[in-house]
Amino acid sequence: MRKITLLFLFPVLVLAQEKATTVTTKQAGRYDTNKFSQMYDLLATPNMFRTASGAPGPAYYQQQADYKMDIELDDKNSKLMGSETITYTNNSPDVLEYLWVQLDQNQAAKDSETPLAESDRIEQTFPASNFTNKFLKQDLERGFNIEHVKDAKGAPLSYTINHTMMRINLATPMKPGSSMTFSIKWWYNINNYQLEGGRSGYELFEKEGNKLYVIAQFYPRMAVYNDVEGWQNMQFWGGGEFALPFGNFDVNITVPADHVMEATGELTNRADVFTSAQVKRYELAQKTFDKPVVIVTQEEAEAAEKGFSTKKKTWKFSAKNVRDFGIATSRKFIYDAMAVKLNDKVVMAASVYPKEANPLWGETSTMMVAHTLRSYSAHTFDYPYPKAVSVSAADQGMEYPMICWNFGRPDENGVTSEQIKNGMIGVVIHEVGHNFFPMIVNSDERQWTWMDEGLNSFMEFMAEDELGTNFPSRRGPAKNIVPYMSGDQKYLEPIMSNSEGIIQFGNNAYGKPATGLNILRETIMGRELFDYAFKTYANRWKFKHPTPEDFFRTMEDASGVDLDWFFRGWFYSTDFVDIGISNVKQYYVTETPTAALKNAKVRRGRFGVETGPFVYLVEGDNTELSSKDKKALKIEEVKLLSDYVNTLTTEEKGSLKSPKYFYEVEFNKPGGMIMPILVELTYEDGSVENFKYPAQIWRKANETAKKVYATEKAIKKIQIDPKLETADIDVTNNTWPKEATKSKFD
Repeated sequence: MRKITLLFLFPVLVLAQEKATTVTTKQAGRYDTNKFSQMYDLLATPNMFRTASGAPGPAYYQQQADYKMDIELDDKNSKLMGSETITYTNNSPDVLEYLWVQLDQNQAAKDSETPLAESDRIEQTFPASNFTNKFLKQDLERGFNIEHVKDAKGAPLSYTINHTMMRINLATPMKPGSSMTFSIKWWYNINNYQLEGGRSGYELFEKEGNKLYVIAQFYPRMAVYNDVEGWQNMQFWGGGEFALPFGNFDVNITVPADHVMEATGELTNRADVFTSAQVKRYELAQKTFDKPVVIVTQEEAEAAEKGFSTKKKTWKFSAKNVRDFGIATSRKFIYDAMAVKLNDKVVMAASVYPKEANPLWGETSTMMVAHTLRSYSAHTFDYPYPKAVSVSAADQGMEYPMICWNFGRPDENGVTSEQIKNGMIGVVIHEVGHNFFPMIVNSDERQWTWMDEGLNSFMEFMAEDELGTNFPSRRGPAKNIVPYMSGDQKYLEPIMSNSEGIIQFGNNAYGKPATGLNILRETIMGRELFDYAFKTYANRWKFKHPTPEDFFRTMEDASGVDLDWFFRGWFYSTDFVDIGISNVKQYYVTETPTAALKNAKVRRGRFGVETGPFVYLVEGDNTELSSKDKKALKIEEVKLLSDYVNTLTTEEKGSLKSPKYFYEVEFNKPGGMIMPILVELTYEDGSVENFKYPAQIWRKANETAKKVYATEKAIKKIQIDPKLETADIDVTNNTWPKEATKSKFD
């Protein structure tokens, strides 16, 4: 073997003479504060119900609640009456002494504590309607009126109502594996959601006196019982949404005969409620894949809205394996639908809307429903339900299995601005997308809003991007979350906060999680690894109840990427990203050492110390470096290098680079959030080169990191995160040489 003399072109470690020191005091110890520590301190302990991999365990269970309901709408008095029979199955290993039922309509009742829990102040400027509603109107009769709760034999059951929750007291506890059937009869007055607020209710068209109903949370609903916290019986305060078990629904809904309706589930008596011509149009829609077929025309809707029929019709819907039920009904509805092919199955995309929503809705809504089903299915699983319906509802954006309410209409002249159109497209994609999260991947919305809103906002961003129209997405792009993350820390909470304790709800529960997932996909993990892991999570937990731990663990388990540092920082803290260039030094190659380097010893790897001769890299501003040495490197002009290169074989010479310029760049992170360092070098000739250093560059709790660049061309500019991929809140420290900051006027 030929002996090769080692030349040190870069000083790996210069060892100065160490002076003996005497330790008189010891510093106190400290806890581990390294942000790369594993999240054992934050995550629940894995068990037989939920494994360390993030998958359901062998003992995983979930309860089932099946409903049979008869509902009637009193259109004249805006009143809803219903009776329901619930069959509840205890699949848990626990004995249940009582059952908890949600009474969400009670959030608007006279004795509701929601208004009492909100801070109040005088507004000095009021629209007349707002002033009237706040100060002049008496409390309206709202909330559930429970007429009876009975067992399967018709005997009364003991129950206790605690605001929005009702405890049913069981004389005989439910054993594991047993089922129980009971019934509830109830009614309530429907709210005008435009005046009173709420996630459902009716919209009044004052000129003609018609109402458009979007009805939800309309029946007493079983709460979730699971292995994580037993009963999820947290009160409904209005912010945190709903946690619900899966079940099967058979629902009969009686409304005025001139109404058109859509609801969760399959319509089982189509021929009874539609005309023969409308049935034929629907059958055509089932075979039409390129555009919607109008089933109830605008002319038919306009004729119906003038009639105010005193007759009644009963619509019958059946839904399997759903967690909730929603209804939309009005004599004003136009109805269109089309078929959507998803691999080996066909589902229906549909919309119902009043004439006031045209032409926007007829041209856009159902097409966006179809696009959403295709996009979300490609990233998760094929949409399993038979249909998805978009309902035009003013000032609303809300979701239920197979049906959702969406805002966005033209002005009175039928003119639609780009802002209104884009807003409508975005909300349709978002609300239809909620069929996947949380209607199927059934997370606990009341506790963890981000698990449905954040994941769904991320999916919405991808679906909007796949439109191919440069859609102006609000949430997802990293730069859009910067104003929030750079805000006053007093008004920021970690994503892992309960829904009711969040100040900036949209930014915290929608925007920041969506942005974080986008950063994971595009910058940290890459699309291939991210998409596989995300799809694994969706398929593991479809039709089940995942927790945050299940998501975090699955994303790591299926990708082989350690993400604890990211989840710890992005989800559990209010740290922000701010990575900057703190220093840049240029070095020149010389054989003449400076005074400081002359007697230096250089460590060679793990084995001892080498002593010259050396090639030196001296910092450019060093006064001992002569002007003749401050020039680009030419190997043949440095004798030690030239002699060494001549000892190499032709093949070895051919593998050598020819660097001429040497730079040491120091990066710092004034922000606490860890992130990869994305660096773009621009050379004097205008060419560009990009480098990506993984987040692990910060793994030793270091506040700075350095990188050396040996280049063939002089560097004109260095920039961090040139495409704004990391949500860096301060880009003024991202460039070298430092650039003048543009004013807002500029």
